[in-house]
Amino acid sequence: MPLVSHRSLTVPLSPFRKLIPLADRARAGGKHIYHLNIGQPDIPTHPSAVKKFRRLPWEILDYSPSNGIDSYREALRGYYERFDVDLEADEIMITTGGSEAILFFMLACLDPGDEIIIPEPFYANYNGYAHMADVRVVTITCHIEDGFRIPDAEVFAEKITPRTKAIVITNPNNPTGACYTRPELERLSRIVREHDLFLCVDEVYREFSYDTPLQSILQLPDLGSHAVVIDSVSKRYSATGARVGALVTRNLAVRESVDRFAKLRLSPPGLGQRLSELMLEDDGAYLQGVKDDYRERRDIVYERLQEMPGVYAYKPGGAFYCFARFPIADSEDFCRWLLEDFEYQGATVMLSPGPGFYATPGLGNDECRIAYVLNVNDLARAMDCLAEALRTYPGSTLSATGAVVGEREA
Repeated sequence: MPLVSHRSLTVPLSPFRKLIPLADRARAGGKHIYHLNIGQPDIPTHPSAVKKFRRLPWEILDYSPSNGIDSYREALRGYYERFDVDLEADEIMITTGGSEAILFFMLACLDPGDEIIIPEPFYANYNGYAHMADVRVVTITCHIEDGFRIPDAEVFAEKITPRTKAIVITNPNNPTGACYTRPELERLSRIVREHDLFLCVDEVYREFSYDTPLQSILQLPDLGSHAVVIDSVSKRYSATGARVGALVTRNLAVRESVDRFAKLRLSPPGLGQRLSELMLEDDGAYLQGVKDDYRERRDIVYERLQEMPGVYAYKPGGAFYCFARFPIADSEDFCRWLLEDFEYQGATVMLSPGPGFYATPGLGNDECRIAYVLNVNDLARAMDCLAEALRTYPGSTLSATGAVVGEREA
């Protein structure tokens, strides 16, 4: 029997989806599951855009250009103008979701064995894309105690080698919800210019910055040839199935390299681009409403976590995730136990275990990511489930006095 590739056997599993078989069995057994494990919003996709989309006249669903439909890229250029970012439409390349943009960036800008520096915890699929591109992830660990802030320049300098080609961050961050300030981004800008690196920033949660105005690296001066932005409509318009993303850069050589890969896959989704172009029209009220909704959900989750004994949580400034420390020793086991052995009022909660968001072995064992993507009523019930689960989990590290055994200094 022919053997499958070593690459396929060793690619990291998605921490969002690897527990799905357990969830399917729990659901088949009659248990209701509150899904807080994955960023799938329950907010309706932009309603007026969907209404217009259904009336679009077309007879042939043809290929779009490999870099995207011209009118959509021009509409995106107008979108970026809202953030005082001046772009040409040709500096925007449309991809099959933000995922393809990340992979295209790695394939176009790094050779096998090259290194990217990523502050951890980070978007878990970076591990998988780096594995596919044969790129080495070098991590800098951030900490919940200081709000997962970007470390000083000296910490990055210690990690830079002749094989280092890029620094990659997500802003606002997934999984932590941290929003990086302009001084933090300027610090990274100086580093990449000094060492002639790329700075790739995943900005798919750009619209969800709750307490401070979001800073995009495209707003920074003197970063033109170094900056690469990953974007997507998935979370912004609650359109994860549209599979429309973008890679944005003023670096012509990067765009030409990415276009070679884009031409090989022929075309990004045509229907998704048409819907996305419509979603850009008159979207101010929609986006503000979505942002307000997520801010309310964030506050519910954070306040409830604060009430749970032994839980340490940082109040996220953006995105729709909260990365919390729990009184547990093995978050993989805790998330499994929630689905297989726990039930509260006929329901349980599904979380993403922390280790999948790190590249450093041993980190994240007492942490989980919560995606607050459910309506406020379901979210409140999910928090009830979580509180009861932490009270009854056999592997709890909470002592009889309420102290967490072996707790790190906060």
